[in-house]
Amino acid sequence: MFGLGAKRKRRESAFDLYSRAVDRAREPAFYGALGVPDTVDGRFEMIAVHVYLVLRRLKSEGQDAADLSQELFDAMFADMDRALRELGVGDLSVGKKVKVMARGFFGRIKAYDDGLAASDSAVLAEAMRRNLYGTGEPDLAHPAAMADYLRREADALADVPGDRVIGGEFSFGPPPSQS
Repeated sequence: MFGLGAKRKRRESAFDLYSRAVDRAREPAFYGALGVPDTVDGRFEMIAVHVYLVLRRLKSEGQDAADLSQELFDAMFADMDRALRELGVGDLSVGKKVKVMARGFFGRIKAYDDGLAASDSAVLAEAMRRNLYGTGEPDLAHPAAMADYLRREADALADVPGDRVIGGEFSFGPPPSQS
């Protein structure tokens, strides 16, 4: 798929996929109607949800997609590094913080995979509550709505041909509406 200039094209594709995830993560409905904290942590969590969805879909698409997935992961954490520096985190602390964020992201991947595989929808809702809402006490409907959203988006992406996902030829559905 990538041919000449493979690394550059793959990096550009990964940046495009990451930008799509960030754009969706910025949707005000997540922070307003669904009560995701509009904080640095809440924003990270919403980006993580959307990057997770893309990575999950790419998992079954072979080596080109695996390489693209690594570039997507790298783009995400390079952006996290940049954002922490812009927030004034000291140079000596940034690497440690990014490593903690990456480990946390791997934990989220496992929790969301387990939640999507579970027959009880409460498993995914609990993973959403724990990650998206942190130590707060959200309206119980919010994590459930976010779990439904995650499942809906995972199912929708599963129906998109792999080459279209790799090419960034897909869009996320609308955020759930909740009041």
